[in-house]
Amino acid sequence: MPQRAYRPYLPAPRHGGRPSGDKRPPYRVLVHRQYEERWNELPERVGLEAAQQFYDHVAWTPGEPSLVNRTSILRGKAGRARDGFSRVIHYEISGAGRLDYRYHNAYDQGINRDAHPIVQILTINFSSH
Repeated sequence: MPQRAYRPYLPAPRHGGRPSGDKRPPYRVLVHRQYEERWNELPERVGLEAAQQFYDHVAWTPGEPSLVNRTSILRGKAGRARDGFSRVIHYEISGAGRLDYRYHNAYDQGINRDAHPIVQILTINFSSH
């Protein structure tokens, strides 16, 4: 029986469905399985509009400052860029939570597969600062 690789990141669907239009966003959005339940709670906690704004930001322009909410680069060792990924970006979502993510413009899972751009949502935190 072949051994399966551990895959900690799961597809993160856009809350409320796909936006209108035929174009697919360039980045595939993935959430760490540890935060899958929090991802599903996101619209209840911050509102559907804010959840969709976050998704649209990371799916289309993860390396640019958000037009709606505040983004900053995470400082220290935890925020370092590594393995072709960007530095970790801290996104404050409507004062009710924070999401940390990083992106890779041509991720191939390290095994020479078809490379594609991805965003990994590393943490979701609903507590206050």
